[in-house]
Amino acid sequence: MKPRYCIGFFAGVFLLVSAIGIGYQLSYKFALDRQQARVESEIPKQNTESVTTKGEATKNEGYYICELHGYVVVYLYDKKTIFEVTNIPLTDLPEEVQEEIRGAKYMETEEALYGFLENYSS
Repeated sequence: MKPRYCIGFFAGVFLLVSAIGIGYQLSYKFALDRQQARVESEIPKQNTESVTTKGEATKNEGYYICELHGYVVVYLYDKKTIFEVTNIPLTDLPEEVQEEIRGAKYMETEEALYGFLENYSS
């Protein structure tokens, strides 16, 4: 094969592989964004006003345990701010707990939250 054809062939293969890689990345990001939007739309909207007490302290509104990309994730009371990302796959949990988490399981205190996570992390 002539060197000119060889260079053209490899350039074509490089462009084809690059296009496939870029297309995969875009479709993967689109799928993640779509799943995030689905999760946010399934979480019921609640009153998220914080209660101010005397001085600068505010009342802790609790935590929501949800599912994101197949794993258990903890959100703050506003259901938008991620408090903690765990490495607990949702499929490893009992079916009834999976349903609770899909419906945004609420935990009032940090101690209760970590107690729950500790029970299912091992």
